Amino acid sequence: MSTVATTTSAGRLASLARAEFTLIGRSKGVLFTALFVPLVLPLSLSRSMDKGDLKDAGLNLGTVLISSAIAFSLLFAVYSALVSVYASRREELVLKRLRTGELRDLEILAGAAVPSVVIGLVQCATVAAVCAVALDAGAPSAPHLVLLGVLLGIPLCVTLAAFTTVFSRSVESAQVAAMPMLLVSMIGSGATVPLEMLPDRIAAVCEFLPLTPALTLVRGGWSGTLSGGESLKAIAVAVAWIAIAVFAVQKRFRWEPRR
Repeated sequence: MSTVATTTSAGRLASLARAEFTLIGRSKGVLFTALFVPLVLPLSLSRSMDKGDLKDAGLNLGTVLISSAIAFSLLFAVYSALVSVYASRREELVLKRLRTGELRDLEILAGAAVPSVVIGLVQCATVAAVCAVALDAGAPSAPHLVLLGVLLGIPLCVTLAAFTTVFSRSVESAQVAAMPMLLVSMIGSGATVPLEMLPDRIAAVCEFLPLTPALTLVRGGWSGTLSGGESLKAIAVAVAWIAIAVFAVQKRFRWEPRR
């Protein structure tokens, strides 16, 4: 990839995004993780969930699977895929070369993230629509909360992906570095087990995990069970995590390989 030089920030970002679409299209491993994993996991999860237990907890299978499917899209199509992208571009000295041109640091990171973000958004919309129809979950009671949850989850996953590469020396080790976030979010943020089904003390702690607020807004917005206070709390926690992640990236992100 050559250094992008255009006259406006939007033009530079668009040029870099087009180049990234080409590069990500050549990476079969990243495409598989981004496109197929988020679609397969909700299907396997639906078979393992006990409808009786969900009903006892006041939950609906369709609503639970919609939020789980969106969680998997954010984690695999955006977070995991971007960890590989950022690590690969760093190791290939692409990021270092881009910084010598007109592009600002934010434009470089944002341009690299565009393909994964687009795939993630399309998947979130697709799986939500399919689950709503197939599982008779109906339309969301508060669509603005569902949308807000996704829009808060996207930048969080992007910034956390950038920060995760700090702990890796190669593309391969970057995926190992991404595992803690994936596992914690899948187990503790309600992606595989709703917080309502966890012990109260554990659920209270899990509410403050990075991805939990986004999923809380999605699930509560779809079911209509989220109060105004709970919504504000989830938004505040999500914004706090995004601010922390942005600060960490500004201070620690590596633009070239360790030698």
